[in-house]
Amino acid sequence: MSLSAFIEYLQYEKNYSKHTVGAYESDIGSFVEYCIAQHDTKDIDDVPYSLIRGWIVSLSAEGVSNTSINRKISSLKAYYKFLVKIKAIETSPLQKHKALKTQKLLEVPFSENEMEKVLADFPFGNDFVGCRDRLIITILYSTGIRRAELVNLKDADIDTNTGLLKVLGKRNKERIVPLIPEVVEALEAYRIKREMVQNSPEQPFLFLTEKGGKIYETLVYRVINKYFSMISPKVKKSPHILRHTFATHLLNRGADLNAVKELLGHASLASTQVYTHNSIAELKKIHAKAHPRGKK
Repeated sequence: MSLSAFIEYLQYEKNYSKHTVGAYESDIGSFVEYCIAQHDTKDIDDVPYSLIRGWIVSLSAEGVSNTSINRKISSLKAYYKFLVKIKAIETSPLQKHKALKTQKLLEVPFSENEMEKVLADFPFGNDFVGCRDRLIITILYSTGIRRAELVNLKDADIDTNTGLLKVLGKRNKERIVPLIPEVVEALEAYRIKREMVQNSPEQPFLFLTEKGGKIYETLVYRVINKYFSMISPKVKKSPHILRHTFATHLLNRGADLNAVKELLGHASLASTQVYTHNSIAELKKIHAKAHPRGKK
């Protein structure tokens, strides 16, 4: 009963996306399965920390990474925090738990030269797929929107007259992002092809599959990976790296951190500051080159 109440709380009070709620449900569900298998109980509301610790050890023994374990524990911690809130339990068994150490992986953005190679030099083709893929990359790079936000874009969300894009972000928070002329040009070319494949005149979503339905997140990942694999040796080639690239390039060219925060749809400045390490490296180069004693 408490678990179903928690899921409803995430859906209707926290306004989390279906994907996020599903992740919480999956993480907590795996702990329930452990409790059933190892302790013959599915009641996880009132358990000692030692039992949770045993689950952590078993996950580690199975080869689950510390990052994944931390995510599962974070979901479980949120559940117990909810139980405390509704006074189902007095204290959380994870109150004093410390996250496992993880190795922070540096996300390297694409360079301006790599972006130029894809958007200016790559022959996308003038068919539906070519026009769509080009627009996907152009929008992701020029607006910094998330993959899920791109998938859910509606045709009516783009106003070419004002050059503005309406984005529905996390927790249904709406923001407005300006468009550069290149996006408008790519959009006009795509809309002509889109009319040929849409399976309904009332199809609201901007990006469609070749069969006329709404695109999905895996397809977006494949598009980014396909084109950037041809021009970049970087290990990670994903929609999130394009978001990272957008923020880094703006900061490198002097954009205000608060402005970038608003464009990205971050709730706090701390979330945006993770993108500054690359711009700081760029500033160091400029400083060394420009300062009178930089080369001495």
